[in-house]
Amino acid sequence: MIKTPIKIVLIEDDINLGESILELLVLADFEVQWFKNGLEALDYFHNNTPDIIISDLMMPLMNGEELFLKIRKLDKFNTIPFIIITANANEEVRYKQLENGVNDYIMKPFIVKEMIFKINNVLALKKQIENTFIPDPFSKVTIKLSEKDFISSLNSILAVNMKSKIEIVEIANLLHVSKSTLDKKIRKRTDKNITQYIREFKLDYAIKLINLGERNIQFLADETGFNSISYFSTSFKNYKTKSPSDYIKTL
Repeated sequence: MIKTPIKIVLIEDDINLGESILELLVLADFEVQWFKNGLEALDYFHNNTPDIIISDLMMPLMNGEELFLKIRKLDKFNTIPFIIITANANEEVRYKQLENGVNDYIMKPFIVKEMIFKINNVLALKKQIENTFIPDPFSKVTIKLSEKDFISSLNSILAVNMKSKIEIVEIANLLHVSKSTLDKKIRKRTDKNITQYIREFKLDYAIKLINLGERNIQFLADETGFNSISYFSTSFKNYKTKSPSDYIKTL
């Protein structure tokens, strides 16, 4: 079986450094597209989605921070790992990038082996996150057969519809019970009403993503189907007595 190469977009305005990084990444079996500034890369991103983006912080026309904030607004780039390269030793500058949501940064001068390790690490984390909470395909038949494990069946439905707003009536229909029976079953097994159970199920998933290394609050809200960061943050704080940001700081 032919292995599909990892596609990397490199954005670096220093020609000598860019050529060196490009050559070494290609030798490491990565497929690399190299751009000299953020505007060139942004144009490329309109029709192409790489596996990972590595960008210098300080560049003409559009710097790495501006590029990151711009593409993170696009749904298809929500889960693309982004690594910043910087020669700026100022801790506040580096912390700001992490606060923005970049996955990692590399200080210049650096050893390319360090970059390759970090690339492999963030890609492994991305794959682990993608594999988390992915349920097996199911039908109404399998739901009916699994009624002996009611909560497990309910969780499968919620996981499949994690990012969408599924109506309670629809959940009840999939479980072959009435809406009132659904609420009674959940209260009996969890001491929660259906709305609370769904909300906390989504928040538990967000916590799993945070524990796996995800730090982007907007991404967490989107992945768990909350319609705004403020609602997500309020719900999270009510559930864990800490805001998402404060919870992340404790890890």
